[in-house]
Amino acid sequence: MRSLLSLSIAGILLPAMAHSQQKWNENSFGIYNLVKNPGGVTLGYAPASGVKILTVNGLAFKDLNRNGQLDKYEDWRLPVDVRAKDLASQLSIEEIAGLMLYSSHQSIPARSTGYFAGTYNGKPYKEGEVDPTDLTDQQKKFLKEDNLRHVLVTTVLTPEVAAKWSNKLQAYCEGLGKGIPANNSSDPRHGTQARAEYNAAAGGRISMWPSSLGMAATFDPALVEQFGRIAAAEYRALGLTTALSPQVDIATEPRWGRFEGTFGESPKLSAAMAEAYCNGFQTSTGIKEIANGWGYGSVNAMVKHWPGGGAGEAGRDAHYANGKFAVYPGDNFVEHLIPFTEGAFKLKGKTRKASAVMPYYTISWNQDKKNGENVANNYNRYMITDLLRNKYNYDGVVCTDWLVTGDHKAMDVFVDGKSWGVENLSLAERHYKVLMAGADQYGGNNDMKPILEAYQIGIEEHGEAKMRERMEQSAVRLLRNIFNTGVFENPYIDPEITRATVGKPEFIKAGFEAQLKSVVMLKNKGHVLPMAATRTVYVPKRYVAASRNFLGAEIPASNDYPFNMELVKRYFKVTDNPAEADFALVGIENPKSGIGYDKEDVAKGGNGYIPISLQYEDYTATDARETSIAGGDPMESFTNRSYKGKTVKTRNATDIQLIRETKEKMKGKPVIVTINLSNPMVFSEFETGVDAILVSFNVQDQALLEIISGKAEPSALLPMQMPADMGSVEKQAEDVPFDLKCHKDSEGNLYDFGFGLNWKGVINDKRVKTFQK
Repeated sequence: MRSLLSLSIAGILLPAMAHSQQKWNENSFGIYNLVKNPGGVTLGYAPASGVKILTVNGLAFKDLNRNGQLDKYEDWRLPVDVRAKDLASQLSIEEIAGLMLYSSHQSIPARSTGYFAGTYNGKPYKEGEVDPTDLTDQQKKFLKEDNLRHVLVTTVLTPEVAAKWSNKLQAYCEGLGKGIPANNSSDPRHGTQARAEYNAAAGGRISMWPSSLGMAATFDPALVEQFGRIAAAEYRALGLTTALSPQVDIATEPRWGRFEGTFGESPKLSAAMAEAYCNGFQTSTGIKEIANGWGYGSVNAMVKHWPGGGAGEAGRDAHYANGKFAVYPGDNFVEHLIPFTEGAFKLKGKTRKASAVMPYYTISWNQDKKNGENVANNYNRYMITDLLRNKYNYDGVVCTDWLVTGDHKAMDVFVDGKSWGVENLSLAERHYKVLMAGADQYGGNNDMKPILEAYQIGIEEHGEAKMRERMEQSAVRLLRNIFNTGVFENPYIDPEITRATVGKPEFIKAGFEAQLKSVVMLKNKGHVLPMAATRTVYVPKRYVAASRNFLGAEIPASNDYPFNMELVKRYFKVTDNPAEADFALVGIENPKSGIGYDKEDVAKGGNGYIPISLQYEDYTATDARETSIAGGDPMESFTNRSYKGKTVKTRNATDIQLIRETKEKMKGKPVIVTINLSNPMVFSEFETGVDAILVSFNVQDQALLEIISGKAEPSALLPMQMPADMGSVEKQAEDVPFDLKCHKDSEGNLYDFGFGLNWKGVINDKRVKTFQK
């Protein structure tokens, strides 16, 4: 039963149209009505928006522009391209500029301070005083004054709040201009809460899955496609029609800060996962399909980051000015395109291609073979028009990454403007360069003024006719993705359906099963695992020193158990006395040494560049390059970014101390180590001293306990190589996969791509052969 009153009401007819023709019926659901066409689509509209229903040949259509006649773009019987071109031709330049905006991150409700802040009638959100489903002052402004229609959603209070907020947002948009609905989107939101209990029947806030790297470790594209279908259903129930994912950069540089979000270092595996992911998200079937696989179950996939950002020099990331360069010492640029050209652009499903692409922040150093420009990929015409558009025939939306047109003010700030290579251009000139490079949309920009100024620059250079044509070209691409998901017909969501869909038990179960399949067993000396439930375990507390997160916010020091101990007690007997224990269970993370830059080094007269380490102990970069491959920044008076001879400390060096102390306390009894992994790491520091090693990729504690106890068998494989030492990391080429000297353990196993153990030993099944390097 619906919680809202469902009331049948007569259709609203224009005087010129006879009531006797009417074949449709209408019902009210609070702020919106649903109009059902027999044998046709169901329309959703908000009566308060001013939109009326037209009756043509007995069928209902929304008069979105309120002109009293059926325009092509309002006619749901016509092909999407016809509708998109008709609407684009009707839009003013201001309206097109608004379509080209992609909002900054929106939290529902808005936070009172910080990057996600907003106000309600001039006041910050306060529980009990403000309805969390209301639009903020800022949202109303950018929707009405800047014509923005692409909204990036971050945190939501509850799924139902998200649904009600989305309905209010859509009703507001419907009452503006041509009635273009919002295309709400999200970064990946299916991560896990490690300590949360898994209960097959209970459901949850949203289904929880391993990270992309964990998905890759399953070596199972079918599982990733299943994730795509489930995630799409949950997205649509939240009012989301675009996913800012998947990230398909091949992670050829083991130190790269965004390694965790990839499908690993194999071009072939990444391509297969990209294809499966996009297929799952984009494909509607059955009654939800409108045409060509698109429909009410579809979510646009924005595949990123063209042409691949996984070759950042020395592992530094282009979110920061110190990491703006991707380098190609192995002359391997083309291989980085494979996950796009052979994966996301070659879907087995009807939708054929990922509907949107995001270029990366990086300057792909010396890879522009036509114009010789070393500018960020978002600005590079060779990368977007010559390669992506012309060579690979991509005509979907190209959206810049967030903040690429902003001013660059710091070398090590995550939310700094990222106008790499074009820092000297004005704001309008940057927008113009992005537009003429072939992109359609500006990520993280709520203001249309710079786009209008860019348009004027174009008129002076090319004339108004050519610039209008260029703007309409982007408008058609952007509108196509909104039409394909059916929200022009019905953008509204029933909050009760949202409650029943998001995090429903079968979705939670599928996510947990995926977590089990993503855990890699690297070592099992003497078949010490699995452990019987009668065994007693000692779990040492893990101390982590204070640090800062990627936004610069301080993370206080902690000293706590690394697992939910109430869950551990359900699987084993627990003791705090190592002498009473049969085995020890140590939970740690891979080494974390920072972003490869240190302001204190600058203060001491250095260039600021320091190593990124994959080992726990202090690391001195004796094998680093004397001279960096790339360099140059307006804030620097040099181009050599070498860190040769410098030393870096790891902020969680206490993890290896914990292993050694536990080993000593256990006096020869088994020590099991679990590592939550975001990057490759050096195992030689401690591997010989432990009996079993499990690596996981952001899973629930319970998934690890299921495997340790033998209730589930490990089956995952390494989606990347594990280096023998940091010397081999320094000597590998940032752009080349599989070029590390790999660690060999005490049991004679090489921690190479595709390696993993089950209870019987080394896994050598069809997956290994299919994706062998």
